[in-house]
Amino acid sequence: MELQHFCHPEHPLIFNEKRIYDTDCYGCDKPILGPNYSCTKCDHFYHHKSCAELPLGLHHPLHPKHPLIIFQSWRYYDNKDYECEICKENQGEYAYRCSHCNFNLHITCASLAPTMEAEVHDHPLTPFWKWITFTCDLCGKKGEGMPYQCNPCGFEIHRECASFLHRVKVVRHKHPLNLIHSLDVHQLDSPFCQLCAQQVDTNYGVYYCYRCDFVAHIHCAMDRRNMEDINLLELKDDENEDLELDQFVHLATYKVKKTTVGEDGIEIATEIEHFSHEHDLKYTYEVLNNEKCNGCVRAILPPFYSCAKCSFFLHKSCVDLPRKKRYPLHQHPLTLFPKKPSRRKWFFCNACSQYCNGFTYICEDCDFELDVQCFLTLDILTHESHKHQLILSNTGYRQSCSGCGSKSLLVFRCTICEFALDFNCVELPHTTRYKQHEHPFTLFYIAEDNSGEYYCDICEEERDPNHWFYYCSDCSYPTHPKCILGKYPKCKFEGVYTFSRHPHPLTFVEEPKDHPPCDTCEDPCDEFIYQCVQCNFNIHYFCL
Repeated sequence: MELQHFCHPEHPLIFNEKRIYDTDCYGCDKPILGPNYSCTKCDHFYHHKSCAELPLGLHHPLHPKHPLIIFQSWRYYDNKDYECEICKENQGEYAYRCSHCNFNLHITCASLAPTMEAEVHDHPLTPFWKWITFTCDLCGKKGEGMPYQCNPCGFEIHRECASFLHRVKVVRHKHPLNLIHSLDVHQLDSPFCQLCAQQVDTNYGVYYCYRCDFVAHIHCAMDRRNMEDINLLELKDDENEDLELDQFVHLATYKVKKTTVGEDGIEIATEIEHFSHEHDLKYTYEVLNNEKCNGCVRAILPPFYSCAKCSFFLHKSCVDLPRKKRYPLHQHPLTLFPKKPSRRKWFFCNACSQYCNGFTYICEDCDFELDVQCFLTLDILTHESHKHQLILSNTGYRQSCSGCGSKSLLVFRCTICEFALDFNCVELPHTTRYKQHEHPFTLFYIAEDNSGEYYCDICEEERDPNHWFYYCSDCSYPTHPKCILGKYPKCKFEGVYTFSRHPHPLTFVEEPKDHPPCDTCEDPCDEFIYQCVQCNFNIHYFCL
């Protein structure tokens, strides 16, 4: 089924019954969670089915004198003549307009139903056709707008909250959650949302699991990043009882070629064929300096598996990684790939926001990727730097990390105090080495003394005494984590790759010394380039 639409006259919009992810509607700017239209040639102009099929004109009871014609209101976002008469804003959505009277209605404001049967309330709700300030009786948040009301009950609710479901399934819990309008304090010792790790107001609505005392803010549970991709109409109360979050499908990642029996009587695979590498790997206890695991891109420590023909190493734990597994940050199972299946051979991790070129877990349904270190980090953990348990907090706003001061959408929060860590600080190694320095460096969480002067001995820049740092106690040698671990700690450089663009293998280089010109665009190659030593060929990663 196709539709010729005024927003894109060049091509028809094609109907798709499947749900899509991480895409907002071109018409109303809201997430698309069901049937939709889009231009398959441009991979753009995604619409809800209802938004794509809106009439081009209509008569509205708020403006009966003239017909209203649909238009793209965001083209006039800075012109007050195009503000919506109801919400008094000029938002990024379609609107209906009478050009004679400068009368405008957003499609969401124009389509307010006279009455609404909501799952969150026992009686029909009616819109209040005035812009007012009120407190929502469901979520407890103050706001401005046009609430839905139940006159017999005096119940007043946000329009968004009126569309919430009485039951949801979130990725991070195995049972469905039911909407309740208040929570008895005695039910939980310290009520906090287990999706954002922040306190809940027990006088207002929450999603709750009676079996497990699992509680979540209604907005957190309805966030598309947290919702399970299942049909709730087909989900029964007794289902998912045995479905654990860490359930995964066993797919063999290696074949055992040779084995031996260790001193403890446990059989050890001494030679394997791993799906990520063309040569066999052998088990070794050799001590290597300045080498990284090709899986997690951490320093390689014995025992591990190595290739006798090339510089390829894997920790035993990386050899044993599952091929497919669920993760608490995503709705779909993730599949393990030895390299990002693209021409660049590296990727951007959705959890830590760092560039990585080790193994990657990818969602084959949508654009979601994790590096191995983030994938192995639990959503509930304890950390040496803090005495309380930390819970993964997934919010729509950035929170400050207590270890480095940076702000992130994903942090591990303490529910008792204001302590939080981002993925990068949680994953910092407790000890590390730096080039030819003879002693190891240890991660410190508080300043080494009370001198009042704190500097990094590598970059010689000042350090924030409230931030974590690495320290060699033998030499009184402090340093920033980024100075000792490098700008791209999750990338393994000097690896060799083949591309159709060049006849010889190319080496991945972090930062060339002389910044040679790119053989394609002729601009200087500053960082993240591929080089052919054999013929002095240099190319940016984005020019491949």
